[in-house]
Amino acid sequence: MYHSLEGKIALVTGSSRGIGRAIAEGLAAHGAAVVVNYVGNEKAAQEAVAAIRENGGKAVAIQADISSVSDIRRLFDETEKQMGAIDIVVANVGVAVTLQEAARRVRDGGRIIAVSTGGTKMFFTQTALYLGSKGAVEQFVRVLSRELGPRSVTVNALSPGFTDTDLLPQRDRAIAAGMSPFGRIGAPRDVADVAVFLASDEARWLTGENIQAGGGVA
Repeated sequence: MYHSLEGKIALVTGSSRGIGRAIAEGLAAHGAAVVVNYVGNEKAAQEAVAAIRENGGKAVAIQADISSVSDIRRLFDETEKQMGAIDIVVANVGVAVTLQEAARRVRDGGRIIAVSTGGTKMFFTQTALYLGSKGAVEQFVRVLSRELGPRSVTVNALSPGFTDTDLLPQRDRAIAAGMSPFGRIGAPRDVADVAVFLASDEARWLTGENIQAGGGVA
Protein backbone atom coordinates (compact mmCIF):
# COMPACT_ATOMS: atom_id res chain seq x y z
CA MET A 1 0.00 0.00 0.00
CA TYR A 2 1.32 3.44 -0.92
CA HIS A 3 1.92 5.47 2.26
CA SER A 4 1.56 2.26 4.25
CA LEU A 5 1.51 2.80 8.01
CA GLU A 6 1.03 -0.84 8.94
CA GLY A 7 2.31 -1.56 12.44
CA LYS A 8 2.61 2.11 13.36
CA ILE A 9 1.09 3.69 16.47
CA ALA A 10 -0.30 7.20 16.06
CA LEU A 11 -1.55 9.78 18.55
CA VAL A 12 -3.65 12.68 17.25
CA THR A 13 -4.56 15.41 19.73
CA GLY A 14 -7.97 17.04 19.39
CA SER A 15 -9.20 14.40 16.98
CA SER A 16 -12.85 13.86 17.88
CA ARG A 17 -14.05 16.13 15.04
CA GLY A 18 -13.00 18.37 12.18
CA ILE A 19 -9.52 18.20 10.71
CA GLY A 20 -8.21 16.18 13.65
CA ARG A 21 -10.79 13.46 13.11
CA ALA A 22 -10.09 13.37 9.37
CA ILE A 23 -6.38 12.93 10.09
CA ALA A 24 -7.07 10.13 12.59
CA GLU A 25 -9.30 8.38 10.07
CA GLY A 26 -6.74 8.83 7.29
CA LEU A 27 -3.89 7.39 9.36
CA ALA A 28 -6.06 4.43 10.37
CA ALA A 29 -7.12 3.81 6.77
CA HIS A 30 -3.44 3.40 5.89
CA GLY A 31 -2.83 0.87 8.65
CA ALA A 32 -1.88 2.82 11.77
CA ALA A 33 -3.44 2.09 15.15
CA VAL A 34 -4.75 5.46 16.28
CA VAL A 35 -5.47 7.18 19.58
CA VAL A 36 -8.34 9.66 19.27
CA ASN A 37 -7.82 12.33 21.90
CA TYR A 38 -10.65 14.49 23.21
CA VAL A 39 -11.27 16.93 26.06
CA GLY A 40 -14.98 16.79 26.88
CA ASN A 41 -17.00 15.45 23.97
CA GLU A 42 -16.75 11.72 24.61
CA LYS A 43 -19.69 10.98 22.29
CA ALA A 44 -17.90 12.56 19.31
CA ALA A 45 -14.67 10.74 20.16
CA GLN A 46 -16.41 7.37 20.38
CA GLU A 47 -18.17 8.07 17.08
CA ALA A 48 -14.77 8.70 15.49
CA VAL A 49 -13.42 5.46 16.94
CA ALA A 50 -16.48 3.55 15.73
CA ALA A 51 -16.10 4.96 12.21
CA ILE A 52 -12.46 3.85 12.11
CA ARG A 53 -13.28 0.38 13.37
CA GLU A 54 -16.17 -0.02 10.92
CA ASN A 55 -13.67 0.52 8.13
CA GLY A 56 -11.37 -2.15 9.50
CA GLY A 57 -9.03 0.15 11.41
CA LYS A 58 -7.76 0.13 14.97
CA ALA A 59 -8.52 3.00 17.36
CA VAL A 60 -9.18 3.91 20.96
CA ALA A 61 -10.33 7.16 22.55
CA ILE A 62 -8.38 8.73 25.42
CA GLN A 63 -9.54 11.82 27.30
CA ALA A 64 -6.97 14.48 28.16
CA ASP A 65 -6.98 18.25 28.45
CA ILE A 66 -4.08 19.35 26.26
CA SER A 67 -3.79 22.65 28.16
CA SER A 68 -2.62 20.63 31.19
CA VAL A 69 0.96 19.34 31.29
CA SER A 70 0.00 16.51 33.64
CA ASP A 71 -2.86 15.49 31.33
CA ILE A 72 -0.53 15.43 28.33
CA ARG A 73 1.89 13.16 30.16
CA ARG A 74 -1.01 10.91 31.17
CA LEU A 75 -2.18 10.85 27.54
CA PHE A 76 1.21 9.62 26.36
CA ASP A 77 1.38 7.12 29.24
CA GLU A 78 -2.06 5.73 28.38
CA THR A 79 -1.22 5.57 24.69
CA GLU A 80 1.91 3.54 25.38
CA LYS A 81 0.05 1.30 27.82
CA GLN A 82 -2.83 0.53 25.46
CA MET A 83 -1.09 0.63 22.08
CA GLY A 84 2.68 0.44 22.54
CA ALA A 85 5.56 2.75 21.66
CA ILE A 86 4.49 5.77 19.62
CA ASP A 87 5.63 6.26 16.03
CA ILE A 88 3.53 9.24 14.93
CA VAL A 89 2.33 12.28 16.85
CA VAL A 90 0.01 14.80 15.23
CA ALA A 91 -0.23 17.87 17.46
CA ASN A 92 -3.54 19.22 16.22
CA VAL A 93 -4.23 21.17 19.43
CA GLY A 94 -2.08 22.14 22.41
CA VAL A 95 0.87 22.12 20.08
CA ALA A 96 3.73 23.61 22.13
CA VAL A 97 3.56 21.28 25.14
CA THR A 98 2.59 18.30 23.00
CA LEU A 99 5.73 18.79 20.90
CA GLN A 100 7.87 18.74 24.04
CA GLU A 101 6.42 15.44 25.19
CA ALA A 102 6.45 13.97 21.68
CA ALA A 103 10.16 14.71 21.39
CA ARG A 104 10.77 12.56 24.48
CA ARG A 105 8.45 9.71 23.55
CA VAL A 106 8.35 9.15 19.80
CA ARG A 107 10.42 6.24 18.56
CA ASP A 108 13.53 6.65 16.45
CA GLY A 109 12.51 7.08 12.82
CA GLY A 110 9.16 8.52 13.90
CA ARG A 111 7.08 11.42 12.66
CA ILE A 112 5.94 14.57 14.44
CA ILE A 113 3.43 16.84 12.69
CA ALA A 114 2.33 20.16 14.18
CA VAL A 115 -0.85 21.69 12.79
CA SER A 116 -0.43 25.42 12.20
CA THR A 117 -2.46 27.65 9.85
CA GLY A 118 -2.11 29.22 6.43
CA GLY A 119 -3.05 32.47 8.16
CA THR A 120 0.55 33.05 9.24
CA LYS A 121 1.39 34.14 5.69
CA MET A 122 -1.56 36.54 5.54
CA PHE A 123 -2.38 39.78 7.35
CA PHE A 124 -5.81 39.42 8.92
CA THR A 125 -6.83 42.09 11.40
CA GLN A 126 -7.70 41.18 15.01
CA THR A 127 -5.78 37.90 14.82
CA ALA A 128 -2.38 38.95 16.14
CA LEU A 129 -2.36 36.73 19.24
CA TYR A 130 -3.66 33.66 17.41
CA LEU A 131 -1.34 34.03 14.43
CA GLY A 132 1.56 34.92 16.71
CA SER A 133 1.08 31.68 18.62
CA LYS A 134 0.98 29.70 15.38
CA GLY A 135 4.07 31.49 14.11
CA ALA A 136 5.84 30.35 17.26
CA VAL A 137 4.80 26.76 16.53
CA GLU A 138 6.44 26.99 13.12
CA GLN A 139 9.68 28.09 14.79
CA PHE A 140 9.43 25.25 17.30
CA VAL A 141 9.18 22.84 14.38
CA ARG A 142 12.33 24.18 12.72
CA VAL A 143 14.38 23.91 15.91
CA LEU A 144 12.99 20.52 16.92
CA SER A 145 13.73 19.11 13.48
CA ARG A 146 17.41 19.86 14.12
CA GLU A 147 17.34 18.37 17.59
CA LEU A 148 15.66 15.14 16.53
CA GLY A 149 17.38 14.69 13.18
CA PRO A 150 20.10 12.42 14.64
CA ARG A 151 17.30 10.01 15.61
CA SER A 152 15.83 10.11 12.06
CA VAL A 153 12.64 11.69 13.44
CA THR A 154 11.05 14.15 11.02
CA VAL A 155 9.27 17.23 12.37
CA ASN A 156 7.05 19.29 10.09
CA ALA A 157 4.28 21.86 10.30
CA LEU A 158 1.06 21.36 8.36
CA SER A 159 -0.84 24.57 7.62
CA PRO A 160 -4.46 24.19 6.51
CA GLY A 161 -6.21 27.00 4.71
CA PHE A 162 -9.94 27.68 4.77
CA THR A 163 -11.49 24.32 5.59
CA ASP A 164 -15.06 23.08 5.94
CA THR A 165 -15.29 22.79 9.73
CA ASP A 166 -17.54 24.46 12.27
CA LEU A 167 -14.75 26.97 12.95
CA LEU A 168 -15.24 28.63 9.55
CA PRO A 169 -18.24 31.01 9.71
CA GLN A 170 -20.85 30.70 6.97
CA ARG A 171 -20.52 34.40 6.17
CA ASP A 172 -16.87 33.94 5.18
CA ARG A 173 -17.15 30.82 3.04
CA ALA A 174 -17.93 32.38 -0.33
CA ILE A 175 -15.05 34.85 0.02
CA ALA A 176 -12.72 32.06 1.15
CA ALA A 177 -13.68 29.87 -1.81
CA GLY A 178 -12.97 32.73 -4.18
CA MET A 179 -9.42 33.05 -2.85
CA SER A 180 -8.50 29.55 -4.07
CA PRO A 181 -7.68 28.75 -7.72
CA PHE A 182 -9.98 25.76 -7.26
CA GLY A 183 -12.93 27.97 -6.37
CA ARG A 184 -13.83 26.11 -3.19
CA ILE A 185 -12.86 25.74 0.44
CA GLY A 186 -11.00 22.67 1.57
CA ALA A 187 -12.51 19.49 2.96
CA PRO A 188 -10.97 18.02 6.11
CA ARG A 189 -9.84 15.04 4.03
CA ASP A 190 -7.85 17.37 1.75
CA VAL A 191 -5.72 18.27 4.75
CA ALA A 192 -5.72 14.75 6.18
CA ASP A 193 -4.27 13.26 3.00
CA VAL A 194 -1.28 15.60 3.30
CA ALA A 195 -0.85 14.56 6.95
CA VAL A 196 -0.84 10.89 5.91
CA PHE A 197 1.92 11.61 3.42
CA LEU A 198 3.99 13.42 6.06
CA ALA A 199 3.53 10.45 8.40
CA SER A 200 4.68 7.96 5.78
CA ASP A 201 8.10 6.70 4.77
CA GLU A 202 7.75 8.56 1.48
CA ALA A 203 8.20 11.81 3.45
CA ARG A 204 11.41 10.68 5.13
CA TRP A 205 13.45 13.44 3.43
CA LEU A 206 11.16 16.26 4.56
CA THR A 207 11.84 17.89 7.91
CA GLY A 208 11.69 21.38 9.38
CA GLU A 209 9.19 22.36 6.68
CA ASN A 210 5.86 24.20 6.78
CA ILE A 211 3.62 22.40 4.31
CA GLN A 212 0.77 24.56 3.03
CA ALA A 213 -2.51 22.69 2.56
CA GLY A 214 -4.70 25.60 1.58
CA GLY A 215 -5.73 25.04 -2.01
CA GLY A 216 -3.42 27.70 -3.36
CA VAL A 217 -4.74 30.55 -1.22
CA ALA A 218 -2.01 33.17 -0.94
